[in-house]
Formats: sequence, C-alpha cells, structure tokens
Amino acid sequence: MLTKEEHIKYWINTAKRDWKAIQNMYTTKDYMQALFFSHLHLEKFCKALWVKNNSGNTPPKIHNLIRLLDEAKIKYTDEQKDFMNIMNTFQLEGRYPDYLDSLYKKYKKKNTGDILDQVKKLSLWLQQQL
Repeated sequence: MLTKEEHIKYWINTAKRDWKAIQNMYTTKDYMQALFFSHLHLEKFCKALWVKNNSGNTPPKIHNLIRLLDEAKIKYTDEQKDFMNIMNTFQLEGRYPDYLDSLYKKYKKKNTGDILDQVKKLSLWLQQQL
C-alpha cells in the first residue's frame, strides 16, 4: 500500500512527464492534443494537492480543475479561476469528437503557445502549493 507521500509523488511525476509530451506535441503541430494534455498536466498537480490536503489518498475521479482545488482547500485568484475554466473546456471537448473540428480551426500555433505559457505559470504556482 502506498503512503500519502508516494501518492503525491506519483501525481507530480506523471504531470512532469506530461509536460515533456506537451512540448513534443506543440513542436509537431498537434495543438489540440497539446491542449488536452495540458489540462491533464494541471489536473495531476491538482490531484496531488487534493491528496496532500485531505485524509484520503485517492482523489475523486473528476476532471474539473476548480472543483479539485476547492476540495483541496486551495485559494486561487479570479484570474486563475478564469484560466482554469478555459482549460476545463479542453478536457471536455477533447473527449468528444463533435466539438473537435471547431477547436482545430481556432487553436493554431500562436493561440496554443500563449495558452501553454499560461499553463506553465499555473503549473509552477500549483507546485509551490505542494
């Protein structure tokens, strides 16, 4: 059975591996996949925080970043909340192909690069909370 620290380490390590994959996807112009994985990257840090700040070691099987941070008892700014709402769009719409076509048209190199810059900032902030 894993300890609380081992559970937290698992979420952190997999999030860091995802960041490498995100960079590769951006380089190969797989922008929607990079954005979908960016949500996963942030979600894993949120789940590490959930484990840290709750008695259990298994976070809820949800993908909503705001709800995870609320349940982890983490305070965030309105600006961070607005950005997490945008990121929640990618996890939902990235799972359902009927939404993907419009997103493929919208998110090109510049838009995706700008979002990835914000993901990196939020990711660093989440890590500081750990």
